[in-house]
Amino acid sequence: MDYFMPTRLYTGEGCIAKHVADLRVLGDRCVAVTSRHAAKASGALDDVERAFAEAGIALDVWDGVTENPPVSACAEAGRFAAERNAQFICGIGGGSPLDAAKAVAVFAANPTLDEEGFYDKAWECEPLPIVLVGTTAGTGSEVTKVSVLTDAAARKHSIHDDRLFAAVAFGDSRYTHTCSRPVTLSCGVDVLAHATESYFSRKADEISRAFATRAIRLAMDPLAAAAEGKELDDGQRSQLYDASILGGLAINTTGTCFPHNVGYYLTENYGVAHGFACATFLPAMLDCVRDYDAAYAAAFYSEIGADEGTLTGLIGACLPDLGIRMTTDEIEAALPRWEGNGSVKNTRADVSTGDIRELLESLFV
Repeated sequence: MDYFMPTRLYTGEGCIAKHVADLRVLGDRCVAVTSRHAAKASGALDDVERAFAEAGIALDVWDGVTENPPVSACAEAGRFAAERNAQFICGIGGGSPLDAAKAVAVFAANPTLDEEGFYDKAWECEPLPIVLVGTTAGTGSEVTKVSVLTDAAARKHSIHDDRLFAAVAFGDSRYTHTCSRPVTLSCGVDVLAHATESYFSRKADEISRAFATRAIRLAMDPLAAAAEGKELDDGQRSQLYDASILGGLAINTTGTCFPHNVGYYLTENYGVAHGFACATFLPAMLDCVRDYDAAYAAAFYSEIGADEGTLTGLIGACLPDLGIRMTTDEIEAALPRWEGNGSVKNTRADVSTGDIRELLESLFV
């Protein structure tokens, strides 16, 4: 086992107000990184503003984060933070604002850095300290060292670095109550993707598997209710949020497998929400890993307390009809991006670009 996660994590109702002291030590000026509406609508921004006022910390807000945030926007926000003499960055929102905040912390400390320098980690100065406040139950970005951004060529890339761990992360599941049903479902199946891919990663160990299987057990009932169109109560929202954090703790060790990386293609080219895009390929991965190591797969189903049909049925119930059609030429042109790809090689099965071709053709041609 090999585990490292230095973030101080607080969850539960009112957790920000209860731990103001953890903010005071980070500095007296901060820039909050958010999207236009979700941070305010969820109540998270109001709670952050109250806590910062109590702590005597000046707070500026940069609310330009969009879905699948581009690196260029993070650089802009970093320059904004540098101009405000921010001493730390606070990301508020779902995966996009949290991932963006990690990059903003880099650019704020290195305001002349360009995109190439960001991805090459040519960071002359250490990133500013980061505080993360989650408002969706899905990405687990609160507890990972990963930032997934969109580059100048409109391609999604992930960067992994221990310096991107938050100093403090807050998870109050009340903020997830304002998530729409599609957001709840997309983020929820992202939890299933994180946990399942982590379990079947070649890097999985006892700790990551424990996080992964617990995440799935917690997520299944609330997700099934949401898929049926039911309103989730406080307990179900809390359960789903806890599952999201556990999924993040799992991939913190293992990373993800091919469903995530192939899913990026659907997001980039067809605008499919991240969680739905990844989950689209989960059933195929479950087929691959079962054929590769049936005993290992059987242990997985035993530990989550459900069989393969139940899990894939839940995934299918959550997924919308994507309505995507591809040509064989389009698929062929995309295949080089998965040749030698780390997420493909990380899968506990032998997955080739030919397998990915067949998968895309079976789903979309």
